[in-house]
Amino acid sequence: MTELEKNIYSVLETYSNVHRGSGHNSQVTSKLYDQARSIVLDYLGLPASDYIVIFSTPRRAALMVKGINPEKYVVVSSEDLGLSLGVRAVALKKGILPQNLHCFSGGGTARLVSPGWVIWSKGPERYEPGTPAIINIIAFTRALILSREHGKSEFINGNILNSDQILNEDNLSLFSGRMMLEELRKTIIGRDLEVTTVHGQAKYINLDNAASTRTFIPVWDAVRKTLSQGKEVKNQIIGAVRQLIMEFTGAPLSEYDVIFTSNTTEAISLAAESLSLEQEKGTFVVNTILEHNSNELPWRSFPGLSLLRIKADKNGFLDLAELEELLSGYNKKNVPGTNRIELVTITGASNVLGTFNDLEAISQIVHKYGARLLVDAAQMIAHRSIDIKKCAIDYLAFSGHKVYAPFGAGVLVVRKGLLRFSTDEFSFINSSGDENAAGIAGLGKSIVLLQRVGMDVIHDEEKELTSYAVKSMSTVKGMTLYGINDPDSRLFISRGSVISFSLKEKLANKVAKTLADRGIGVRSGCHCAHILVKYLVNIPPYLEQFQGFLLKLFPKLSLPGIVRVSIGIENNKKEIDLLVRELQRIA
Repeated sequence: MTELEKNIYSVLETYSNVHRGSGHNSQVTSKLYDQARSIVLDYLGLPASDYIVIFSTPRRAALMVKGINPEKYVVVSSEDLGLSLGVRAVALKKGILPQNLHCFSGGGTARLVSPGWVIWSKGPERYEPGTPAIINIIAFTRALILSREHGKSEFINGNILNSDQILNEDNLSLFSGRMMLEELRKTIIGRDLEVTTVHGQAKYINLDNAASTRTFIPVWDAVRKTLSQGKEVKNQIIGAVRQLIMEFTGAPLSEYDVIFTSNTTEAISLAAESLSLEQEKGTFVVNTILEHNSNELPWRSFPGLSLLRIKADKNGFLDLAELEELLSGYNKKNVPGTNRIELVTITGASNVLGTFNDLEAISQIVHKYGARLLVDAAQMIAHRSIDIKKCAIDYLAFSGHKVYAPFGAGVLVVRKGLLRFSTDEFSFINSSGDENAAGIAGLGKSIVLLQRVGMDVIHDEEKELTSYAVKSMSTVKGMTLYGINDPDSRLFISRGSVISFSLKEKLANKVAKTLADRGIGVRSGCHCAHILVKYLVNIPPYLEQFQGFLLKLFPKLSLPGIVRVSIGIENNKKEIDLLVRELQRIA
């Protein structure tokens, strides 16, 4: 491997999501990500006192600097180094960006969200919606350093291959089903990582899969091989992965397009931007109290869209009667020129409660009244099969970093003709996503591996482990489990592998920090689902207003939240036993 490849592999060994994680891996990744901004400024010779660095996709970078004096910003691109990572680093004079850039809202861009107001994040985070392409960005900034020392030739090392060799050939090709799952687990990068804990050196336990999933050696191999290929091979890979995604999601090639983005947030924002463009007098969009900010804030940000929100119970199930009543009231008369509900946009699985709602039943109601359906599948894609055709889904969004491919590739699968951009803009949207050929290859390879295992196998494995975890965690003194918490209930089939909880008289961030000190990575806070978490912990409107007031006075204040354990295919019962033992000590 080249020096850059060795560096990237090292980062993958301690990879996690940067957004407010307490575990060892999240802390390491966050430090590296912050350092990446400093590297860009140093490379450009710009003072940190005067400039900020915002990492972006090609299209978002262009939207960001539109209308700004070119003397006030500098853009550096991964393409400048010959690396197909889809990264732009935009160094701007501080204070020149407005808060209300429509296409920059979603997960991570807000400190606190209520149904009627938002307190936005400060600094670069305000303009980096969703999970950034963390690995790509760290790789790009490391490449900036190496290019000064060795030149761009440092990054070119490898044989010319075709898309089939990169996406389908590996050492696991003879396995399938449960045997494939066992072999695949052995290839998790960082699986044997040891960290310093209060008990001494111990193997790191990653129970933070809902934030981001670690990757496999075959996925990394596909990424690094793609980096050294020419444009023709990269185009072949992009086309092949589009086809894989169609098959994986059950979307007929003749009826749907696949648009590559940087993450789920950007995919949903594209749908919101397009819907905004096609409405002359405004339209209504319906979502739920279950939504991640990535499926909440974009619908508030673009002009001409008005957001309506329906309830769910504390298990995470929607009130379908309320949905039908709302759609009937707005759309049944279908009077031309009046405001209608054009879109219902819902999560496929809650990132707080883990609940899977009945997409087919929801879709029937939505289409009965002439509306469209968008599904945020970020928390669903790695855990259960999706059938776009069967459920008549019009838009489906998800991210590679939730499906064992953390290389900055997201996806919008959309029914043909629904995106209303001009020809030139649509071309720019496609080219912006396609520039991350390496990340797209990683996503495609991950899909290939999961298909060999079988989503039914993954579902069964995770269901058994989740049931075991819920039963074990319920024995901890002072434990409150949110969502469906009876494994013997008929509803448990609708529960995914996300388990959120509180311990009596223990602050969520303190619990998460204590677990981190003992080598267990979980996550605490509101999980970018502020409206839902405040509903679950019974925060009344007056207290919500007071929280907002406090946060404005004390921006670094940590607000109450809940703790989340999230299981992936890497986890096992021994790890759950260790978690429960530590929770009992904390309690």
